[in-house]
Amino acid sequence: MAPKLQEEIKQGKPFRSLQEEVFINILLTADTLSRKLTEMLKRSGLTPAQYNVLRILRGAGECGHACREIGDRMITKDPDVTRLLDRLEDRGLVSRARDERDRRVITVRVTPEGLELLSELDSEVDRFDLKLFEHMSERQLAKLCELLEVAREGAV
Repeated sequence: MAPKLQEEIKQGKPFRSLQEEVFINILLTADTLSRKLTEMLKRSGLTPAQYNVLRILRGAGECGHACREIGDRMITKDPDVTRLLDRLEDRGLVSRARDERDRRVITVRVTPEGLELLSELDSEVDRFDLKLFEHMSERQLAKLCELLEVAREGAV
C-alpha cells in the first residue's frame, strides 16, 4: 500500500527521497490550509493577503507602517503591496499619508472601518483555527511549530 501522501496526489512511484516527500507534504498542507482560509475570508470580501495587511496595521497602532515595512512583515510575500493597499484604501479600510519629514515615505494606517471589520472577524478566525487543528493535541501542535521553525531555518 502506498503512503498516504502518494495516494493523495495520485503518484504511482515512490518519492526520490524523504526530503522530497516532506517538501511536497508541506506544500500540499499549506495549499489546503490556505484554500480553507480563502473560503472563510471570502464572506468578508477579503483575500488572505489583505487580511494579513489589516492585522499588521492593527498591530502597528496609530503609528502605522511604511509600505516597505508592511511588505517585510507579510506572511506570504506579495510583490505588489501598492496594489494591495489600493484595494484596501478603496474600501475605506486603510489610509495613506506622506511622511512630513521624508516625502518619499508613505505611512499606512488601518481606519476605524478596518478595525471594525477585523473585530468582527476575530471570533470567526479563532473558531476557524480551533476547528482546523482540533484533531491534534497541544503537544503535537507545539512539536509541529518547533519542527516547522527548524525547517524554515534551513531555507534561509
